[in-house]
Amino acid sequence: MIYFDKVTKEYKNGVRVVEEVSFTIEPREFVSIVGHSGAGKTTLLKMLLAEEKPTGGKIFFDSADVNLLEKEKKNSFRRKIGTVFQDFRLLPHKTAYENVSFAMEVAGKTDEEIASDVPHVLELVDLGDKMWSFPHELSGGEKQRLAIARAIVNQPDVIIADEPTGNLDPVNTYDIVQILKKINEFGTTVILTTHNKGVIDSIGRRVITMEKGRIVRDDKGGKFSL
Repeated sequence: MIYFDKVTKEYKNGVRVVEEVSFTIEPREFVSIVGHSGAGKTTLLKMLLAEEKPTGGKIFFDSADVNLLEKEKKNSFRRKIGTVFQDFRLLPHKTAYENVSFAMEVAGKTDEEIASDVPHVLELVDLGDKMWSFPHELSGGEKQRLAIARAIVNQPDVIIADEPTGNLDPVNTYDIVQILKKINEFGTTVILTTHNKGVIDSIGRRVITMEKGRIVRDDKGGKFSL
């Protein structure tokens, strides 16, 4: 379970980007966070990943306050969360296989586990025939599917997808959304940020709407309203 308890983030210039935000995300939920640019969505995700600290309130992952974790425990905690970004963040000089296997190597997985799991996860995102292709040889949709494969290969409890369809056309956007829904059906919690009304409407799950750092709506029925 993820719990934001009256979380506020204020920068040194006095600007508050998140203010008194409280909500809970249950295991296996699919939650979309929407809001205009500057609403505080990405800052929420950075605080969940302990990349930034709140200036007020607490963030819990299971029963642990993520900002009180020691360095070693913080690294272990972050391995429970897979991240997918709008700009892919792939390693350009590594093949699709190597991009995914590198994530496993960093997590300390064995050569046998890598040889078994990487082809499987690439098949899952329909990239089995692109295993030895480099990122520059892939389309935008294929790059994002590769980024998702890398994010899920270590079987995290949570996937964070920050505007994952922002650079994609409608066909590839649909494909990415279907993959995220499939991942959620396998039991992984998914947290998605997006500006795309069509994406939200096609998911039909819980939507948290933010304005100026505050939650203004928390709709279980998947309504997009800005």
